[in-house]
Amino acid sequence: MEKFDVLIIEDDPDVRLGCIQALMLGGVPAHGVESVEEAQPFLADGFQGVVVSDIRLPGMDGLSFMRSQAISAPSMPVILITGHGDISMAVQAIKDGAYDFIEKPFSSQHLVEVVKRALEKRNLTVEVHRLKRQLAAQGSLESRLIGNSPPIVTLRKLIEQVSATSADILIQGETGTGKELVARCLHDLSGRSGPFVALNCGGLPETLFDSEIFGHEVGAFSGASKRRIGKIEYALNGTLFLDEIESMPLPLQIKLLRVLQERTLERLGSNQTISVNFRVIAATKDDLLKLADSGSFRRDLYYRLNVVVLSLPTLRDRREDIPLIFDFFLQQFALRHNRPAPELDGSLGRDLMLHSWPGNVRELRNLAERYVLGLHDLPGNPAPLKPLALVEAVEAFERSLIVEELQRQNGNLSRTAEALALARTTLHDKLRKHGLDTKG
Repeated sequence: MEKFDVLIIEDDPDVRLGCIQALMLGGVPAHGVESVEEAQPFLADGFQGVVVSDIRLPGMDGLSFMRSQAISAPSMPVILITGHGDISMAVQAIKDGAYDFIEKPFSSQHLVEVVKRALEKRNLTVEVHRLKRQLAAQGSLESRLIGNSPPIVTLRKLIEQVSATSADILIQGETGTGKELVARCLHDLSGRSGPFVALNCGGLPETLFDSEIFGHEVGAFSGASKRRIGKIEYALNGTLFLDEIESMPLPLQIKLLRVLQERTLERLGSNQTISVNFRVIAATKDDLLKLADSGSFRRDLYYRLNVVVLSLPTLRDRREDIPLIFDFFLQQFALRHNRPAPELDGSLGRDLMLHSWPGNVRELRNLAERYVLGLHDLPGNPAPLKPLALVEAVEAFERSLIVEELQRQNGNLSRTAEALALARTTLHDKLRKHGLDTKG
């Protein structure tokens, strides 16, 4: 697809060609189509330019198009071409979000001037969003998703790769692995201007789901004394995080699927269709495909959410990160409780790495807070750390030794093998066995 800065929507072929030629002579690459429907593929392809649209068009008219773009792509300038009788309409359109309007007949110079001003604004907006994402990415992921193990490094790369896209995302992970933290990282790096709105699907009675997600009008049901804006509408231009989505009742799943497909909704008690621009990040601790096979989760919703899947590693899958994460929590809680941070000695570090951690990072975090409060030696504490079976403990210890030496040798396999008194081929076998990166 050719690269251009301006998309012209004009059904009159002579006017369309004249606009394209004027802009090209002014040094602005342009492309023309005859309808909004024909323009959609170009707009869906990450278009970062300006649209010039006639008001009167076959199919969707220019005003309806402009209003839809004001919701779905508010930073994209839309310039309207108007006939003499459309001036009052165009003035209202500017109030509704249009960048400017050009009255027919217009000179080539005037068109180029208006478009260049709009492009300057558009380029500035794009650059600001790029810088925001860049600043948010610098160090933030490393400081929020702590660790140097291959699973967590891969997860951070995936987050950076998909955060700025509009794709809906499904996060899978055991309880306590940090699903909401990952969702917030995705939102913070997305550059989206709207809020992060979280909803725990397992914490709401079924009778409140409709109102909570879609909103309601006055009188929609008994007790509905005032209008309520639902979570989806509140997340306009932002992110809607649906935690424990496997708990969402089946009738609500049908309604959510329709909203995700059409990006429109109706509040309870209303027949008005509302366009919504938002991103969904869903999270689950279960296998949704298995739930779909059993009939307790809609298969079509699963495939709609399954475009991008982030699988969060358990602490058991990244034991070498445990001392680092635990020390981070010690420092954090020491500041919160205004107490000195206990030192993490080697024996405690080994004990932490050999625990099975069924509660994952959340369990580790709670233990760190108890240590800062000095409760680890007091009676009545939760059960002591449960050690692994001998074989698992030996493998975990071996893996941690290899990872530490790899880091010490900056990933050099020859020096690592020499330091561990291993043949290079043996080291390669152990790297594969433990799922470690063998590049280098």
